Amino acid sequence: MKNNYLLVHGSFGSPFSNWIPYLRKEIESKDLEVYTPDFPTGVGYQNYKNWSKLLKTYVEANIINENTIIFAHSIAPIFVCKFLVQNKIKVKRLVSVCGFNNYLGIDKNYDAVNESMYFDNLGDIKNYCNDIVCFYSDNDPYVKYEAEKEFADTITENQIMISGGGHLNSESGYTEFTELLKYV
Repeated sequence: MKNNYLLVHGSFGSPFSNWIPYLRKEIESKDLEVYTPDFPTGVGYQNYKNWSKLLKTYVEANIINENTIIFAHSIAPIFVCKFLVQNKIKVKRLVSVCGFNNYLGIDKNYDAVNESMYFDNLGDIKNYCNDIVCFYSDNDPYVKYEAEKEFADTITENQIMISGGGHLNSESGYTEFTELLKYV
């Protein structure tokens, strides 16, 4: 069976922001299946329960399976980890971009929507992914370097630190992210 791909946006994001449209186009050009769910965002809408409800529809349709490669940005990596562990779902690869866990202090709205995504058994994700890759930077304006590094250290040795990369989003110049292509 061929690999399929799931691209998951972060808090207050969308499948039409940052490097997601670029990566989607690159994957589609290889005639591969790619999905970019549009998760509910905003205080009162973005939470683990609502995001899980949407992702479960992909599981029920057998879109998420052992041939799935997930690219996730910002809050999405911890959401994906929690979802896979709690639902005991195995995937082929998780590519985390600026992932973090149990980090508060961005601002009131971000903290409110991010908090329900956090969980304590992060290391368990290794049982549900054949391969995990973490990208992060040393000058993220939203999440401290230490929080991203701790997240990466907990789940993989395969880490790529991009010096001066900011939040690896469009605001930091990442509307294209060619480094991700080697993990397709």
